[in-house]
Amino acid sequence: MTSDSGAASADRTIGSNIRINGDRLWASLMEMARIGPGIAGGNNRQTLTDADGEGRRLFQRWCEDAGMVMSLDRMGNMFMRHEGEDPALDPVYIGSHLDTQPTGGKYDGVLGVLAGLEVVRAIRDQGIRTRRPIVVTNWTNEEGARFAPAMMASAVFAGELGLEQAYDKRDSKGLRFGDELVRIGWQGDETPGDRKIHAMFEYHIEQGPILEAEGKDIGVVTHGQGLRWIECTVTGKGQHTGSTPMRMRRNAGRGLAQLTELVHEIAMKNQPAAVGAIGHIDVYPNSRNVIPEKVVFTVDFRSHLLPVLLSMVAEYLGKAPEICAALGCEFKAEIVGQFDPPAFDPVLLERIRQASDDLGYSRMDIVSGAGHDACWINKVAPTVMIMCPCVDGLSHNEAEEISPEWAAKGADVLLRAVLQTAEVIGD
Repeated sequence: MTSDSGAASADRTIGSNIRINGDRLWASLMEMARIGPGIAGGNNRQTLTDADGEGRRLFQRWCEDAGMVMSLDRMGNMFMRHEGEDPALDPVYIGSHLDTQPTGGKYDGVLGVLAGLEVVRAIRDQGIRTRRPIVVTNWTNEEGARFAPAMMASAVFAGELGLEQAYDKRDSKGLRFGDELVRIGWQGDETPGDRKIHAMFEYHIEQGPILEAEGKDIGVVTHGQGLRWIECTVTGKGQHTGSTPMRMRRNAGRGLAQLTELVHEIAMKNQPAAVGAIGHIDVYPNSRNVIPEKVVFTVDFRSHLLPVLLSMVAEYLGKAPEICAALGCEFKAEIVGQFDPPAFDPVLLERIRQASDDLGYSRMDIVSGAGHDACWINKVAPTVMIMCPCVDGLSHNEAEEISPEWAAKGADVLLRAVLQTAEVIGD
């Protein structure tokens, strides 16, 4: 990590009474949730849709009202800068995403972006000055719901995915990512990755049940899970369901069923350090009286231990072709999304722990079960994540819920840790 020469003096000038405005943060979350409403109380604000563009404009207006200046890169990443006393110093970043799943909640990603805005608002309200600039970031297409892979723009920023590769990704309707970015008016000129980051903080809901079950206010995220997304195609033969003898069938749907069990068995063998499931599924021709001739689906394996993750993938790719061949079907696979398990910065982790303790908030170390933009940025800069509980661990669901108190406590911790890292200037 870069020099922390101002950290000691910063500690002395961060008073115990410094808090964000929890009511204002919650009001911002509720107003953003009006854009791209779902059908059951959540949101459908998928990346590069008109709703995404509208949400971006609202965020831009709020940030500019708070004195920030926007930069925009060629992936549509929004960088909202609050100036420091020494503009030449590398900034402290706070970032997450505004895009949602098709049936997403009101907090996944959005909390981290708007909490970053609230940190800057609180700094301005209280007349606090920092040596380093602070940049609040909205990373494009974190969810990957419309254009795979997930965390696409942060991957481009980190040099893990080429810009033109990202531009050429297409959604289920054949629409191209680069064209849609231009269409909604959010393609900038800055080359992704052409900016220095002193440190980055990402604040997020847990998306799991642990913090709520343990009665903890703050999750200090020490590691993220690595993942592999394997897009699989099983090809059989489409035939009439009524007139084709059972022994003569080449049923791709049967292949899907048996591979679903294989994924489950592999994940269970590696407990408690791994998870696995089949998520997205397309069946062709998807007719009531036609045996499936082709099934395309995605396997999602995750672990925070790289050897475990790699062994699961190897076992699956070794056994799946044999299972399909026994059914008279062909199997093909391609890894369409991947990153190795990140370990977050120990200096920043300790600042999160100390901030929680200073505020009297209960905390525990935790591993993130989901992928986040911080996982890619961690490759190019010191990075850390903070989590707050969510009700029943429910996420990627319109019923996703958190409390205003949970949101505010995590943002309070974020504020203190950011101030320490950005180096508060005393009177």
